[in-house]
Amino acid sequence: MSDAKTKFETLCELEKSLAFDTFSREDALALGLLLNENAKPYGEPISIEITINGLSVFRYFAEGSIQDSALWLSRKRNSVDLMSMSTLRFLYWLEMIGETLQDRKLNPDDYAAGGGGFPIRLNGTGVVGSICVSGLMQHEDDHQLIVDSVKQFLGNKKA
Repeated sequence: MSDAKTKFETLCELEKSLAFDTFSREDALALGLLLNENAKPYGEPISIEITINGLSVFRYFAEGSIQDSALWLSRKRNSVDLMSMSTLRFLYWLEMIGETLQDRKLNPDDYAAGGGGFPIRLNGTGVVGSICVSGLMQHEDDHQLIVDSVKQFLGNKKA
């Protein structure tokens, strides 16, 4: 099995395990604030956007963020909306099938394949939104920040 396929399948299972039973605007606020707190140890200016059904319900640009971050958030959101998967899984899917964004007729100005976009998946419903982060040096860091924060958030909801 190829490395891309293994990573793709691992991320598929991870995304399923991080599905929500419910996700409200209040949840978006709480998760957005948690993401911001969890990003502080990285020491880099982070930008966060959470959308539900196409509506941006949480958006924050930390001190030092630049306008470029808004473009990256948009690219990542577009990819999650189109593919119903994380942008990191999208990267490995493209690698697995040997294609690029351009091969798929997707403009890289509008879509991103790499870390930092994650689906809000409701159990029994499917993808209803996205959690996007931009600003960390490595795209795996953007992805891991979201994963760690969602795990913490879901754990707090069950407690």
